[in-house]
Amino acid sequence: MVEVSVKVKLPFLWGKAVFKKERWNHINLIVGPNGSGKTLLAESISKQFEERGYSVKFLKAERDSFYDTEAVHILQNNEVVRNRIQTVLSAMFGKSIVFKESESNFVPVVVNRAWNVEYDLEEVECHGLKEIITLLVALYANTGNTCLIFDEPELHLHPQFQQFFADELRRVSKRHPKRMYFLITHSPFFVDLRFPEDLMGVIVCHTNREPTHIDHLEKYDEDLLRRFLPRFNTYHKQFFFSDNQIFVEGYTDQQMFTNLLPYVYSEKSTAGTGIIDVGGKDELGVFCKICALLGTNSRIITDLDSLFSGKLRDVFCEDERVSLWIEKQTEKQLPFFKQVFSARELGIPLTLERMIRRLERYIADVGRELCSEDFMPPQSLLVLVEKLIALEQKHVNVEAVDTFKTVVMQGVMNHGDDLQKVLSPRIADSIPLMKNLFSIVIASAASASVFILPRGCIEHYYTQSCVQYMPVSAKDKLFHFELEHLLKSGEEDIRSEYGELIAILESACAKT
Repeated sequence: MVEVSVKVKLPFLWGKAVFKKERWNHINLIVGPNGSGKTLLAESISKQFEERGYSVKFLKAERDSFYDTEAVHILQNNEVVRNRIQTVLSAMFGKSIVFKESESNFVPVVVNRAWNVEYDLEEVECHGLKEIITLLVALYANTGNTCLIFDEPELHLHPQFQQFFADELRRVSKRHPKRMYFLITHSPFFVDLRFPEDLMGVIVCHTNREPTHIDHLEKYDEDLLRRFLPRFNTYHKQFFFSDNQIFVEGYTDQQMFTNLLPYVYSEKSTAGTGIIDVGGKDELGVFCKICALLGTNSRIITDLDSLFSGKLRDVFCEDERVSLWIEKQTEKQLPFFKQVFSARELGIPLTLERMIRRLERYIADVGRELCSEDFMPPQSLLVLVEKLIALEQKHVNVEAVDTFKTVVMQGVMNHGDDLQKVLSPRIADSIPLMKNLFSIVIASAASASVFILPRGCIEHYYTQSCVQYMPVSAKDKLFHFELEHLLKSGEEDIRSEYGELIAILESACAKT
């Protein structure tokens, strides 16, 4: 870490806000959407570094002048750099560079070893080869500069060559720990995060607000990220470049919502929006945490069971936006809360965690009675009771199992009226309270941009199959059948059949 105090004001982009940062990694990334001020920020940072005695070289996105002047000159006169680049190119392309004298100077000539032919690099070579040569020259010849800034190093480069340059930069930085590097990039291949502290070198630029970054990582966050980063792939890293990414659990959710995205009414709401599947609800919690740390507003659509366990629940229950939302709702909902909580419980501020726990207490009471031996379910509740009894037989402490809680809640929302008729009076009286409390809990989570599927999971919104309760079997078969139907349907049918999902997606797309 290097400590240099930097303050940047760009009123026409951020208003009165000021970007401040004091601690810098040896490799720093400036990321974000187009028009968010990444290059302007880097230029201001470079000036302030120079004012504090640092030697800075800024390799801008328009690099032709550098190539035509400095790069060719360095290749001509610096044998060490020339040999290193020749070795690299030989390994990458099966080509090497030699210099031949022309009328006015030395020009680089590419030798294609595969076909034993040579040609003038400046006249016929692709942009990619010229670009990688330019980047490597700047990197290898950087002897005196203490700070080297690359603007859009991904230009004209194949993804594998982007990854190569990111790896090469990391190797060089290890050999020269006193030098600093900045990458202004739109490419996930340059978001090379291997250790939790690497995240502290990421500056995220946003549209219409100041850039954000991580100043400090708590021990718990470090441990969480250390376990997670090895699974953090290039596809996941899209969220660094947009505030409008939506995270979902799996590929079925990702495909369904991606194909429904064009039917969100406001086109502006979906600009720059992508649906990213992360591989599970615990991973959703980690993404939510990373976004919170970086100051990026994550949007998450998740299954109902996320309400009852997992990292995601911990994250959104602690979100300040949830606390503020509940505080504003408390006076309005006070008559209802007095039915659910005692006067003593209402003597301290309500939290989402306490509301979920109270909901879980109601769920346990309902589930216990439905699973009792002397309960005789009517036909309308038969499938529900069979599902709950199967879960009870499978788990020792079934009331603590999130799937059991989810199924009970599904039963209450789907068959609340029938339940009130057959449950004991005390339990039956809790059904309307459960429904109301559930709606408040769902809205509370939404205030933190976590949108819980109230029916259960994506399969409960399918139109070509009847899925009543979790867990769902034969998911893959059901998904492909549903996706085929969705892709073949017209707009009017899609809006009619998938209206609930489109509404949830529209809420997730709304800019805050």
